[in-house]
Amino acid sequence: MSSENLNASAVPQHPALLLLPRIRVQNANAISSPMTWGFPAMTGFLGLMTALERRLGREAGIAFRAVGVVCHGFEAQTYGKYEKLFALKRPSVATRKEVDQLIKEGTPPAIVEEGRVHLELSLVFDVLLCSDKLGEAQRQALVDLVANTLAGMRLAGGSVMPALPMAQVRRAKPTLQLEAQGDDERGKQFRALMRRCLPGFALVSRDDLLRERMAAMQAQAPQASALDAWLDLSRWNHRAVPGEDATEGSPCQWQTDARPGWTVPIPVGYAALSDLHPAGSVANARDTHTPFRFVETLWSMGQWVSPHRLKKLDDLLWYAATEGDAHNVYRCCNDYAPEVLADLATNP
Repeated sequence: MSSENLNASAVPQHPALLLLPRIRVQNANAISSPMTWGFPAMTGFLGLMTALERRLGREAGIAFRAVGVVCHGFEAQTYGKYEKLFALKRPSVATRKEVDQLIKEGTPPAIVEEGRVHLELSLVFDVLLCSDKLGEAQRQALVDLVANTLAGMRLAGGSVMPALPMAQVRRAKPTLQLEAQGDDERGKQFRALMRRCLPGFALVSRDDLLRERMAAMQAQAPQASALDAWLDLSRWNHRAVPGEDATEGSPCQWQTDARPGWTVPIPVGYAALSDLHPAGSVANARDTHTPFRFVETLWSMGQWVSPHRLKKLDDLLWYAATEGDAHNVYRCCNDYAPEVLADLATNP
């Protein structure tokens, strides 16, 4: 949670849930890391949360702590039947002439691939409100302010679009409600909130799958690394299984390894490659007032889960955290715990 937007005279201290449903995003970034493509990384949504809080300013009386993402529509800008390629923007006539000239000279042109995707999302924010924002009229004014501010911002590199004319009649409205008291009441409130996000799928973290697969692979091959386990989880594995007659030359059957749900490889943050340089000491840095550090991408596993299968708010929300002795790991964290792990924790 950023503290720069908090009003000293009225520090937000009342937890609440902010729902921004059915947001249409055009041309969001579909290449969020050097090794994955598809849905934007969670760093883009946590960055949006920070930028939104800063743009609202201190007088808004709201602080953002975490964000949950539910995807309702995904339309990658690709073409091709068997081999998918990104539909890149057509170059101008002058650019085409320059490319043709480079090809004739034997110099390959440098082309930076841009992947784009159209999205329909619902965002759930865990926020803190000031005491003067607890009235119904004040909350509704704050919701309208947040929605209007978001409409003029970028989300994961894409443009937030207005609702389609056909959908404006029954368009879902943003809501802001104080967090209920008591576990039972909070559970009812969360289930009602998730019903509003149907149909759709929420992205949650499955770091446990990566640890389990690495342990299983190291039991057979001690030299196996976390990268081997991540690549093994990121693909469909087909294995030849001998038939009932296991004699030489007998036919075998091909089987596909089962998956524990709709799992996907995702980037989850950054790890430091260098020490922290003082502000302004690195040439060509975009921000000369903030300390600078070179980083590389962190990868893990995620899972798409229907919102009605989530049990509590922590299963949905993502938040930023630093790890390591020198705080040299910047991660997007999610506390989702599948039912099997929850049962083991309660009944070891």
